[in-house]
Amino acid sequence: MIGPGRNLLVVTQGDPAGIGPELILRAWLHRREQALPAFAVLADPDHLGRVTRDLGWSIPISPVEPSKAIDTFDAALPIIPLSHAVSAEPGRPDPAYAASVIEAIETAVRLVHSGAASALVTNPIAKHVLYDAGFRHPGHTEFLAALAAAPGEAAPHPVMMLWSEALAVVPVTVHIPLGSVPSALTTELIVETGRIVARELRVRFGLSHPRLAVAGLNPHAGENGAIGTEDSTVIMPAIEILRQDGIEVAGPLPADTMFHARARSRYDAALAMYHDQALIPIKTIAFDEAVNVTLGLPFVRTSPDHGTAFDIAGKGIARPDSLMAAIKLAARLGAGRPAP
Repeated sequence: MIGPGRNLLVVTQGDPAGIGPELILRAWLHRREQALPAFAVLADPDHLGRVTRDLGWSIPISPVEPSKAIDTFDAALPIIPLSHAVSAEPGRPDPAYAASVIEAIETAVRLVHSGAASALVTNPIAKHVLYDAGFRHPGHTEFLAALAAAPGEAAPHPVMMLWSEALAVVPVTVHIPLGSVPSALTTELIVETGRIVARELRVRFGLSHPRLAVAGLNPHAGENGAIGTEDSTVIMPAIEILRQDGIEVAGPLPADTMFHARARSRYDAALAMYHDQALIPIKTIAFDEAVNVTLGLPFVRTSPDHGTAFDIAGKGIARPDSLMAAIKLAARLGAGRPAP
């Protein structure tokens, strides 16, 4: 049985020069009207205090132990202090604070592993800032996967899902050049991704018979080989294997007719072959409400579906909708309740 932190969410600061800090503050201000679950922030309390004062907001901040966060949440924003002090100016990324960004992520994973928290929500980071400080992982998600691995075991295969009530999409290949997609896309990768998505839709989202739709790579899904052969030689064999697993799969489908309302009613998640094929439709349909959910990890992790937005950081105009949606979804999934 998990202890006092069973229903506590932990939220990382993200890049402290980005909009993460003010999104956290705004989310706490909206906690009652949005019926937000209790969350604690992994950050430097002094830095968040400076952000609050600079924005002219009146927000009480309380450094706490994780076990005290839920009791504190209604009256003050609970902060689990980092050992690294943060000196960051809005809109000015600096490798000097990279250690605090990494510490926040590592501490959040320890808290969910120990049962002190039920799920984690990560604010956006700037990978180039961490790279300049010697960070060796390709990105945020890969770092979380490495932290999730048991000693001596390989890291789990993480899968990025962008989720909203209107649409859930999964890019099979993610942050690679468009010209590299055909060679990176393999039958094995599609099968592994599809299996993880189907399993997580059952286990995390409570769908007893998840339905997947798989996009073709080429226009018109290749049009019987007239516009490319990958749809028949790479994607179709993967679909057949997934069907043999008992998973309901449609495809390969022309991507240009997959995302209107009537088409979306026929599946629970769409597998896209590359980044923009997945993210353009969901950011068109649910730009402010979409949530980044990492599937395949032994814990629940969600994140806002946007970046650090250095250009507007510190101006008090960043919208917290996606962060609040990420907090709500993390609470539902972390507590074992299906998403709506």
